[in-house]
Formats: sequence, structure tokens, C-alpha cells
Amino acid sequence: MEPIRLNKFISDSGYCSRREADKMIEQGRVMVNGKRPDVGAKVTAKDKVRVDGNLLEVNAVEPVYLLLNKPAGIETTTDTSQRDNIISFTNYPERIFPVGRLDKDSEGLIILTNDGDIVNKILRAGNRHEKEYVVTVDRPINQDFVEKMSGGVSILGVNTKKCFVAQEGPNKFRIILTQGMNRQIRRMCEALGYEVQTLQRTRIMHLSLNKIPLGQWRNMTEPEVAELLRLVAGSTKTEEGSVGKKRAAEASAPAKSNKPKPRTGGSAAGKSTRAGGPKGGKSTAGGKRDKPKSQSSARGSRGASKGSPKGAAGGKGRSGAARGGKRR
Repeated sequence: MEPIRLNKFISDSGYCSRREADKMIEQGRVMVNGKRPDVGAKVTAKDKVRVDGNLLEVNAVEPVYLLLNKPAGIETTTDTSQRDNIISFTNYPERIFPVGRLDKDSEGLIILTNDGDIVNKILRAGNRHEKEYVVTVDRPINQDFVEKMSGGVSILGVNTKKCFVAQEGPNKFRIILTQGMNRQIRRMCEALGYEVQTLQRTRIMHLSLNKIPLGQWRNMTEPEVAELLRLVAGSTKTEEGSVGKKRAAEASAPAKSNKPKPRTGGSAAGKSTRAGGPKGGKSTAGGKRDKPKSQSSARGSRGASKGSPKGAAGGKGRSGAARGGKRR
């Protein structure tokens, strides 16, 4: 095994996502060969990696992909010490973690997995993976509301990306986002003078609720998993995207000149000056010969260097009651 970043090692073990792994490393909860590592440390299969004292092994578990219909009131967190956390609620027998978040007050589809690479690829905003929601607000909406929501709304100091919005009823609309800003839909509605009453996520990419009862989960079908892997195959993972941006910035930066900078003036003691000395190379007051102006003005050069709703992939999977982990 070639050396890989510690956060990838931890996510590959199925313990958590890379982002959460970085937090654990910073908090001192990770030990490599009995020592606290840096966040960017690399490890191999020979290294002993422990999280909270638990020894990790890469590829020790089979990949797990679940779809949960999260009810309101459940926190999308892996912190099992927090009340009503999604891990304890799901009660799956193996270690899993959610892909992204749903507000505590929101309900609907959320993916749970032990595949850390999938988590990072789906979460990266630049990948434009669609997420569909059905929302009800506190008062009737109209075409002006639809146009403003779809055209972009100013929240958190930025304008949201254009998106698909369709009115479904007097107080209800459907919206498809490719962004993942904090409480984005609620903030967009608030900016237009509306308050969200209910919010349900019905689809993530090709995956839909597929009649999963509220509060229950099912295993993704083989076709669903295959399509998910295909859709994210070309996606940029978080770390790779950061490196790519850095390289792009370096490539677009002005090239530095290798030519020396010209001198701009002499001292009061009468040393020769290139800008204001006598013409024709005559001697100055200090007895030193200055060069002609024609040779003194060289300078260094600089080089330049709408979305539409999609149907879910069909297929029946195993399902289970979220509380207690029983399969249906």
C-alpha cells in the first residue's frame, strides 16, 4: 500500500468522512503508532492508526449504502452523545455516517454510508449534483415568488445560483438545488418575506424516497449503487479540488522577469547616476564615468501568462425500521 493521507485512511476504514477525520485529528483523538499526527500526515498499511483508542483497518468492512426517510426532530450528526442523533436513530449494526445534512426541522431523503470517498464527491458543490425538495410556506405564493426564487436570492452575503422552481399548490412549491448552503431554502424564503412550514427532500440525484415510510430506511439496490458510482466517477473530491484551484491560480499569475531592475538615482556624494548623468559618457563630479542614457533605461519585462426533475432508478431494496435497525 502506497502512503495515503491520514484522513483518507480513516474514511476508507468506514469510521467517518474525511472532513470529520480532520476534525478528530485536530482534536487529538487520532494516534499513529502511539503518537499524535499532523492533519496532513500520510500513513501506510503498516502503521497502527487508532481513533479514540480503536484500531482501524482499511477495507475491513464491505461498503454500505442506505437511504433513510428522516423525520423532523432528528439531528444529522454522528455525535452519539447528542440527543436524537441520526446514528442512534437509525441503529444500524455497522458504523455509518450521513452524506450531507438535513435541518433538524426538515424531513426526507438522506444517504448513509461507510464510503468516505462517496461522501466527499457528493458534497463538493462544483459537482452540481441535484437535490429536490417539496416546501410549504406560511402564506400563498405567486409567479413573482417563483421567478425570484429561481433567479437567485441574496443570502449570507451572496446570491444563490439559479435553480428550478415550480408551484405545486397555493402555499407549496418544488425546488431543485445544486448548492448546499446552510439552511438555504429557509433563508431564501425568509429573504422574500415567507416562513417555511414544512420541508421535505424527495430526491438526491437519481435516488428518491421510493415510498420509504417516514422514519425507516432501506438498502440501496445494486442498480442504484452502480448508477451512483457512475455519476460521481468524474467528480472532484474535496482535496483534489483544492489542489486544482491552487494550480489554476499559479498558472494565471503574471510571470516574474529574470532581468535586473534598473538603478534610479545616485547619492549626494556624486556617484554616477543612470537617469540624470551627463550625456555622452562624460565624467561626473566624482571623477567616475557615467554610461550614455541610451544604455540606462532598460526595464524588466513582465509576461502574462437549468435543471429538470429526473426519475429515480427503480428496484426494490431491503428495508428496515430506523428505530431498532429491524429490516422490513
